Amino acid sequence: MMLYKNHPTIMSLTLGKKTTYYDQYDKTLLQPVPRSIHRKLLKCYSDIPFLYGKDLWTLYELGWLNPKGLPQVAIAYVELDAFSDNLIESKSFKLYLNSFNQTKFSNWNTVQNTIQHDLAYCAHGDVLVQLIPLHNLKRQSIAVLHGQCIDQQSIEITDYEFNSELLKNSADKNNIVSKTLISHLLKSNCPITCQPDWGSVIIKYYGPKINHTNLLRYLISFRQYNAFHEQCVERIFCDIQHFCNPKTLSVYARYTRRGGLDINPWRANTTFIALKDRLVRQ
Repeated sequence: MMLYKNHPTIMSLTLGKKTTYYDQYDKTLLQPVPRSIHRKLLKCYSDIPFLYGKDLWTLYELGWLNPKGLPQVAIAYVELDAFSDNLIESKSFKLYLNSFNQTKFSNWNTVQNTIQHDLAYCAHGDVLVQLIPLHNLKRQSIAVLHGQCIDQQSIEITDYEFNSELLKNSADKNNIVSKTLISHLLKSNCPITCQPDWGSVIIKYYGPKINHTNLLRYLISFRQYNAFHEQCVERIFCDIQHFCNPKTLSVYARYTRRGGLDINPWRANTTFIALKDRLVRQ
């Protein structure tokens, strides 16, 4: 992934650099990352195999001042279209949200509309933002993923380098099934800082049965893979589609929060409804 890390756009990001924290609203703090950079490395940019997708963000550290100077807090949900030109770099997103801290806004709708407008402008795509008062979530339960967990296998792992070839010959063309598979062992790394990103991944497909051992080995190989959350999900989708050729496929990752944000991307070539409640590690 050195080619990606050394791309001029990536090198210009504030990520991994000493930064100044601003507490007055500043939309210019948001930094876009063109999705085309990584998709060209996947060799699927000209023929993207997924038809639908969103990047779902949960904003846990959002605050501002009302017209009287009284602090306000909320949790916000963000849905960013996967076919926007850009993804939003997460550190810049955190810095942008910090800039709300000492800024007065007339009402909650103004805050919500401001965030939605700024993200859409930065991403060059469709964005939906929903602010939720904390008392509306006081009875929110921890969600449970429904499907077959493939983690409890008695296998030995000796190589942790990313290897998509682990999926080669993994599909049984004589056994067509409909499956939802889950793994909590997904770990990738930030492409700039190399800090770990932990997540659970849900793979739902209809097609030739995928060998669970090969799939788990493949997912574990992401432990040394350096890419943003959204790019990891697209990598998984492209590799499964290429090597296993399912008729329908969806890949959804729920990453643990870092710096008050969690990022939960999903990609699918069929109708898909994404779980939005937080998991136990979120």
